[in-house]
Amino acid sequence: MYQMSGETRKENLSVTLAKNKQAGSLLKILELMFFPSFCKLCGKLLDREGEKVVCTSCLKELKSRRSSYCLCCGSFFETYGDPHLCYKCMKKKPVFSLHRSCSVYSGKLKDLILLFKYQKFKVLAKELAAYMYRSLVQDEALWWDLEAVIPVPLHKARKRQRGFNQSYELARYIADFKGLELLDKALIKKFNVPPQTSLSAEERKINNRGAYEVVDPWKIKGKILLLVDDVYTTGATVSECSAVLLKSGAREVRVVTLAQAS
Repeated sequence: MYQMSGETRKENLSVTLAKNKQAGSLLKILELMFFPSFCKLCGKLLDREGEKVVCTSCLKELKSRRSSYCLCCGSFFETYGDPHLCYKCMKKKPVFSLHRSCSVYSGKLKDLILLFKYQKFKVLAKELAAYMYRSLVQDEALWWDLEAVIPVPLHKARKRQRGFNQSYELARYIADFKGLELLDKALIKKFNVPPQTSLSAEERKINNRGAYEVVDPWKIKGKILLLVDDVYTTGATVSECSAVLLKSGAREVRVVTLAQAS
């Protein structure tokens, strides 16, 4: 029986790859001709391989906040320097052990979150999660001894309306990037309370009280958890979730968000 030499196999593989690349390029040209797509932020034609919804240039504009921040609640300070505890955390620490956010809720980051969350562009989840990971991966205190990732849950009615839970979509990629367990159903939102957007800080606390429940305590018992959400405003949502998780047996809860809103 005829057997190909190693060199012949390599040549055939190179030819196949070249043909596949050529076919892919042709498909991309046909797509641009008949089904052109434009960046939802700047209006530029999406002509690069893999570009969806938002162009590569706009995604590259996402920068991490480099100012100092509170070691506990993660609030950004206007000044630069070493991270330190803010006045609020010195008086009373939050229920979670620490929170880290990538940047402030403004500019391109805000625009992307709004597209992702309210205009149902679920496909942006991977890019946003990758940005979150790049921004925070060097923070050893955040990742040390973590055992599982858990998203802030949506009530099932809100999830049906939106089509997906944005926090879950971020959390599943973060879990994958770090090789951690994803606990997507251990914590649920049992009451469909009004949205937090228009509420004051005190109203947000009251609004969320008793809304969350741990349905599988054995899944979280004794574990250090990373709670994932999209935007941190007063911390009412992640504080309530953290309190419920700790009460149900979690050893520690840390929090990550894409952005901080004032």
